[in-house]
Amino acid sequence: MSRDTSMFRYLKNVATLAIDIKRCNGCGMCLRVCPHGVFEMKDKRSHIMDRDACMECGACARNCEQDALSVRAGVGCASAVIYGMLRNTEPKCDCGQGSKDCC
Repeated sequence: MSRDTSMFRYLKNVATLAIDIKRCNGCGMCLRVCPHGVFEMKDKRSHIMDRDACMECGACARNCEQDALSVRAGVGCASAVIYGMLRNTEPKCDCGQGSKDCC
């Protein structure tokens, strides 16, 4: 199932999502639990199709029995975008300037 994830773009190149293809057994659980369609199946393994659509909710990593996925769920950038949208302000993650974890 193909999803249009263009409306889920937050901040480019900040998602902490990573996959260890060697550990992936191709179960497809990440495809089922990801609310933004970040993953696709290729060659019987899951692959990150659209990292910038990741909101770092952590559902994929929590449901991966092979520990093939990692994401720092709840880090500032995704939360900052959500709070900014709710408050009608610019995203602000409060992680400090110069931090490698800052958006």
